[in-house]
Amino acid sequence: MTMKGRTPPRSQRDACAEAKARLAAHLSRAGLKHSHPREAVVDAFLTTAGHVSVEELTAIVRRRSPAVGHTTVYRAMKLLADCGLAAAHDFGNGRTRYERTLEKSHHDHLVCTGCGAILEFEDQGIEKLQEDAARRHGFEIASHKLELYGRCADCVAAGRSRASVGSRA
Repeated sequence: MTMKGRTPPRSQRDACAEAKARLAAHLSRAGLKHSHPREAVVDAFLTTAGHVSVEELTAIVRRRSPAVGHTTVYRAMKLLADCGLAAAHDFGNGRTRYERTLEKSHHDHLVCTGCGAILEFEDQGIEKLQEDAARRHGFEIASHKLELYGRCADCVAAGRSRASVGSRA
């Protein structure tokens, strides 16, 4: 098993431009107009690494555009998820977190129940096992996700037990 690093196949600027073009096409198809508050949310999201909640993203956006509200951020993230630019995850604490999908390949998650850290990994052996299991049962996979919950090395070393997941990620 190897931990997945962030090595996008193209520059951050190119990825952001492509994401904005996809969003513009999605808004046009949905009959929605461009708005500056939504653009502020999109810019903040596309430049924020990791898995971010609406609350965390709202705080980031408000540092740049104080008038943008929580509802605007929530709706913008729904649009980004609808057009495939963001993936929504519930890592078991009742708070949805979003991650960029444009420059990412399929990966799975290790979620620390001690500190809330979320680590991404890829493992072709696991992928093959899932495909083999589906084939044995005559099942056609449309999509899947794997989330493993436990304690990260830091929490094991510190003796931390189960805390409120989501305190950091």
